[in-house]
Amino acid sequence: MFKKIKAKFLSMNFVVNYRKILPYVKPYWGRAMIAVLITIPIGSMDAVIAWALKPYMDVVMVEKSTGGTSTLLIPILIIVFSSLQSILTYTATYLNTWVGHRVSMDVKKKLFAKLMHYNASFFDKNTSGDIIVRFNNDVDAACGGLLNNLKLFTTRLFSSISLICVLFYNSWQLAIVATLVLFGALFPLTRVRKRIKGLMDKTVFTGTRVITHYNETYSGNRIISSYNLYDYQNKRFSDTLDDVFKLGMKMIQRTGIISPIMHFVVSVGIAIVIWLGSYLIVTHQITAGSFVSFIAALIMLYNPIKSIGNNFNNVQMAFLAMERVFDKLESIPDIRNCDNPTVLEKPTDCIEYKNVCFSYVDGKQVLEDVNLKINIGQTIAFVGNSGGGKSTLVNLLPRFYEVSKGSINIDGKDIKSLDIDSLRDNIAIVFQDNFLFYGTIRDNIAIGKKDATEEEIQSAVKNACLEEFISTLDKGLDTEIGERGVLLSGGQKQRIAIARAFVKNAPIVILDEATSALDNKSEAIVQKAIDNLMADRTVFIIAHRLSTVRNADKIVVVNYGKITEIGSHEELINKEGSIYASLYKTQLH
Repeated sequence: MFKKIKAKFLSMNFVVNYRKILPYVKPYWGRAMIAVLITIPIGSMDAVIAWALKPYMDVVMVEKSTGGTSTLLIPILIIVFSSLQSILTYTATYLNTWVGHRVSMDVKKKLFAKLMHYNASFFDKNTSGDIIVRFNNDVDAACGGLLNNLKLFTTRLFSSISLICVLFYNSWQLAIVATLVLFGALFPLTRVRKRIKGLMDKTVFTGTRVITHYNETYSGNRIISSYNLYDYQNKRFSDTLDDVFKLGMKMIQRTGIISPIMHFVVSVGIAIVIWLGSYLIVTHQITAGSFVSFIAALIMLYNPIKSIGNNFNNVQMAFLAMERVFDKLESIPDIRNCDNPTVLEKPTDCIEYKNVCFSYVDGKQVLEDVNLKINIGQTIAFVGNSGGGKSTLVNLLPRFYEVSKGSINIDGKDIKSLDIDSLRDNIAIVFQDNFLFYGTIRDNIAIGKKDATEEEIQSAVKNACLEEFISTLDKGLDTEIGERGVLLSGGQKQRIAIARAFVKNAPIVILDEATSALDNKSEAIVQKAIDNLMADRTVFIIAHRLSTVRNADKIVVVNYGKITEIGSHEELINKEGSIYASLYKTQLH
């Protein structure tokens, strides 16, 4: 039975997980070791208290004497040992918590750095709730329970060993019975992991949906108000909470019986020991003091066992969270540098798409055999039907996604052979809905170049047509803009994003429908800023408003994943049966 329990214990990846976490504990090894070593006397002192009862009870109960030294000394020793045990327990708890939080911080930092390098498809497939749980909550559950579980394990181990020694010291016959019952009580724990593994995964997934609801309500509060979505959002949230409740009850159904079973087995063991102990006392094989000492040790040994079933779920949660954390830490991003990548300097020749195919989902092509050559310094505009693949084409250039087939070359070099950081350093992007970070206007502009001088920032402000707006603010560039720039208008956000691109001063610029969400007045101002940004750069424009792309060197019509037309505005507008001409005339009217 012991071998079976050991095998199950090892199957929980206990040893594997602790080996993986050791490098993170190493910087705090001194405190961690002290915390573990303290558990030895904490556990052993239980046995001292139980052992002391034997001489005490033999003197008082058998000899009917209260005047001996032991009758005074033993109670005092029990108080002293209990006080010392309490102090050591507090010290171990403090050190465990300190080390656990430090390890948690270090793991979160490494996970966060890992998160930064996940490709766009990862964020397409995972909600904000998934990210928070997997990269934050799981770390807290894993590292928070790490040393606490180790402390609990070592304390119980040394306590059990010392108490079992007391049992054998008092009566080897009773000790054998008690030990067999102990392993019998622990046996149900070997079944727990199998019963709850799938349920734990579902519980975590449902928990991520709860967080997602909160995030959606925060970010979409105006949509909820404007569309009166209170009942709709409440129902979705209530349904999710109902699922959480049902999963919680299923967890109790599958594991709640374990603790009562253990309690019953332990109670049977105590009953057998009392019956057998009475016989041994009557036959003078043990003394009454030995029996009282044995019962005290047995109860101290069994009591934690009876309740361990209730705590075992938390231990399993910590182990499963640890496994998920290390799955993330050991994962390799789909988009990464090749061996010995080439650093991309400023492009001088051309950018070329060769037989490029791409699909977000297997079996559903978004781009099919795209061939396109753009000379450095040219302005290329992509137009066509919604969902036709325009944004996908430009998103492949900075390797937000990886081409399924074919290649994209810069100056004759496949971008897969280029260092990713150097590739992206050469590209500035202005999106339709630009993300602004919490902080000031200056902070968000300087993101384009972390060591930007004041002169560079002021130049970017001027070129992005931000001077007039900045002059109306009491704190100027140091004005706080709120989370995601909530205190700014759409046009102001766009111009800050353009200023950011100016500061970056990249030779390649991507404008992804940068003016499509603006009113006419804002568009005119932003368009002027964009014209400034486009000067002397290679520019990719994605636009629905065809009036904004008339001056492009090449206009590329993309429909259903294929390039159907290429030419200048004049060439395409005069081409018979031109798709571009048809779209242009439709927008004019």
